[in-house]
Amino acid sequence: MMKTKVAIIGTVGLPAKYGGFETLAAHLVEELSNTYDFTVYCSSKKYSGKERYKSWKGAHLKYIPLDANGIQSILYDTWSIIHSLFFSDVLLILGVAGAWLLPFVKLFTNKKVIISIDGIEWKRDKWSLPAKLYLWWAEKLAVKFSDIDISDNESIQDYTSLRYNTISRVIEYGADHTKINLMPTPENIEEYPFLQDEYAVKVCRIEPENHVHTILEVFSEFPERKLVMVGNWNNSQYGIELKRQYSDFENIYLLDPIYEQEIIDLIRGNASLYVHGHSAGGTNPSLVEAMFLGLPIISNGVSYNRTTTENQAYYFSNAEELKKIVAQLKKEDLQNCAISMKRIAERRYTWKKIARKYHNLIEEAFAAKNKTKVYPAIGNLEKKILEKYNLEHLKNIQLFNNSSETA
Repeated sequence: MMKTKVAIIGTVGLPAKYGGFETLAAHLVEELSNTYDFTVYCSSKKYSGKERYKSWKGAHLKYIPLDANGIQSILYDTWSIIHSLFFSDVLLILGVAGAWLLPFVKLFTNKKVIISIDGIEWKRDKWSLPAKLYLWWAEKLAVKFSDIDISDNESIQDYTSLRYNTISRVIEYGADHTKINLMPTPENIEEYPFLQDEYAVKVCRIEPENHVHTILEVFSEFPERKLVMVGNWNNSQYGIELKRQYSDFENIYLLDPIYEQEIIDLIRGNASLYVHGHSAGGTNPSLVEAMFLGLPIISNGVSYNRTTTENQAYYFSNAEELKKIVAQLKKEDLQNCAISMKRIAERRYTWKKIARKYHNLIEEAFAAKNKTKVYPAIGNLEKKILEKYNLEHLKNIQLFNNSSETA
């Protein structure tokens, strides 16, 4: 029996060594290669000649000579989509950069399109106004012209339901690839001396929307509390300035990006606290990984983070609130929070569960004729038809639908 051919589009590539989409692609391939024939598109800009494999764990790898991120991502995804049309049955597209092409895909082919909109990307501060306008438009096309769209967080699903009147499918990220209970060696301690002490940790891209400046400002006022922050400091003026401003604080350690899973998990897993400042996006991979490692969480209190942590972490919205939490938290509070975070992660954020959800979506894409609407089809019936059946629970459905649409 021939396997369904699935193209994964929008990642930097495999083997994964960059971000959340790459880790997702890797685990989908590992969990579902026996069921589907995967092709994963990769950026040849990020893999040297000897790193460019023809296949990886059963997936075919195709290389595109463009960057997968930034402005080139539009061309990168467009090229990948066009190429995939010649052999794939399903296009699993991660991100909306190439969504301008989807109306043509749906008009001229019978390919099934599943797309993850990757949070509310157009709201991110890092984008210029033209980029935001494009992403806003591309998001609309992604939802309208896909067979199924994916939100990685219930709060994103609420947003797409209100804006587009369709039901997005919620699939988060797995976290059980993280390595737990790693003990530092003497060599590790020599390189990272803070491993001997209690410290808070944060891993992120150094961007204003991740509130790196807020967290650094607060911890600079608590010299007795160590903070370790890992990120791409040299990629922006924002990061360069923050590194210059806070490098001399003895309790603050600013580390460059670490791509080796064991080392980053060693640093995170031996921390006493994880501080999560992200204020945009959806379910953030670094947050669910910290939860799986069993760390207590202090998080920015936006709806995405509250949804991910099921309102069982500690939340701040500004420097004063974070300062108050850091000053008042007791060890017992942290221990209870850590237990809650671990329990949630084990219940929700494992790759087998995530892969099963993607498998179900692929099968649904072939079975469903239309996207699921927010409002039930019965709401389109005339009021006199509903009255004819005298069903009490249906009498107000038209009123409910109209009030929802105009709210």
